[in-house]
Amino acid sequence: MISYAVEDTMNFAAEMSKSAKAGDVICLCGQLGAGKTAFAKGYARGLGVMGHVNSPTFTLLQVYEDGRLPLYHFDLYRLMDGNVDEDTLEDIGFFEYLDGSGVCLIEWAECARDMVPAGACWIEIGRSSKDGDVENERTIHIR
Repeated sequence: MISYAVEDTMNFAAEMSKSAKAGDVICLCGQLGAGKTAFAKGYARGLGVMGHVNSPTFTLLQVYEDGRLPLYHFDLYRLMDGNVDEDTLEDIGFFEYLDGSGVCLIEWAECARDMVPAGACWIEIGRSSKDGDVENERTIHIR
């Protein structure tokens, strides 16, 4: 899918969230500024989350419980330079939320690739490789 604007990314994610069910794990990958947080905002909006959604870079986890399903929004960016191991993820409650009653949405999920459940949905967001000056154009690949 090609997104031509931040709102396109958010709308795509909101539409995707309509089929969300408890236990889903959505893994977001891409460079800084690729649109992972825009995707997260749209996904939360689609679930009916009313509050402001931002990337939990410094807290590692933000919980939103006011939507159709709870949304557990992880951002593992701060853990990229260190060793992301089971103990580190256990300390932040990662595994408990994976088995929770909501949806886990994980930015920078590649940091914990070996610890993410096999059935997770992996989404790669990147700047379009097309020539041109469309600053907000992105490609979104679902694996």
